[in-house]
Amino acid sequence: MVTHLIKPLSAQGAPIPVRFAEGMVRGFLELSDADGKRIASGDFLQVPRGGELKCRTVLYFKDGSLHDESVVFTQERDFLLKSYRLIQKGKAFEQEMDISMERSGGGKYRVAVGKQGQEKVLEGKLDLPPDVYNGMVPTVLKNLPKGAREKIHLVAFTPAPRVIELDMVPDGEDRLFIGDLEKSADHYVLKPKLGLLRLPAALLGRTPPDNHIWTITKEVPAFVRFVGPLAFGGPVWRIELASPRWPK
Repeated sequence: MVTHLIKPLSAQGAPIPVRFAEGMVRGFLELSDADGKRIASGDFLQVPRGGELKCRTVLYFKDGSLHDESVVFTQERDFLLKSYRLIQKGKAFEQEMDISMERSGGGKYRVAVGKQGQEKVLEGKLDLPPDVYNGMVPTVLKNLPKGAREKIHLVAFTPAPRVIELDMVPDGEDRLFIGDLEKSADHYVLKPKLGLLRLPAALLGRTPPDNHIWTITKEVPAFVRFVGPLAFGGPVWRIELASPRWPK
């Protein structure tokens, strides 16, 4: 077991103000690979509890792999992440991980890498800026003024945790159809800024690509699509909302 005390390499950022308060939500998701083949299905659940909101995204892969991400946050005036948990296991991922991170207690974190019983464990404290939004990027994007560019922070688990900057850049609108209804979605390009991690990532061939996210923002904002990796150095996948299919 290895213990660290880590300071962020980038400047402290301002949290994102709440424009649209979050509430109870349930949605259904599909995950596709680069060829458009569906490889996982899952749920998105969000529940208010005692002044906090708990958000959970679970993806069940056809090969038995699992992606299970949970976030607890508050939204009094600004969005503030309180805790984060990520479990990734199975053949879909290069390495199995069980990650937990708490803002309380000085930013405690625990990262277990490897199969159960053979894990390498990293524990320590991380100085978290107020605008760290792991697992919350769609939420904060829905609360930006239309066309606004913003920078936030994420914790990249490589597997050692590192605070990095994420530049969220608007890239116009794209047409889409929901049934026969034509809609337009705001397209954002998410550009991770690795700082001192950039050179070693490039040498290892693990420089993360830009991510892409689409949201409908007219009247009531809604998530539509995400394109990008689910793990540092992982393949580019696509997450979209799923529609029920009835058995014949």
